[in-house]
Amino acid sequence: MAIANLQEMLLSYTKQQTAINEKLSGVMRNTAFASRSYADKQKQYNEKVQNYYYEYYESDKDTYYDLIELIENEHELDLARLESWESSLEAEKNELETQLNEITTYKDNWTKLLSSNIKKDFTYGSVS
Repeated sequence: MAIANLQEMLLSYTKQQTAINEKLSGVMRNTAFASRSYADKQKQYNEKVQNYYYEYYESDKDTYYDLIELIENEHELDLARLESWESSLEAEKNELETQLNEITTYKDNWTKLLSSNIKKDFTYGSVS
C-alpha cells in the first residue's frame, strides 16, 4: 500500500478523533450543567421550605403541610427529570468513549503500518 494512502487514512482517523472529542466535550459540559442544575433545584427547594415554615407553620399548619407536600412532589419530579438527563448523558459519554478507543486503536495500527512501510522503502535494495 502506498505511503500516501496510509497517510490519508491516518488523517481520516485523526479527523474522526477530533469530531468525537468535540462531541465528548459537549456531553461533559452538559453533565456539569446538569450537576449545577441539581444543586440549584435543591437550593430553591430548601428556600421554599424555609419560607413556608416561617410564613405558615405557626399560623396554619394544615396549609403548611399541604404546601410542603406540593413542593416535595414538584421537587421529586424535577430531580427525576435531571437524573434521567444525567443517565442519558452518561450513556452517550460511554458510547463516545468506546468510539474514541476504537478510532485510537485503528489509528495506532495504521501508524505502525506506515512506519513499517517507510522503513521498508528506505531499506529496500540495501544489504541487511
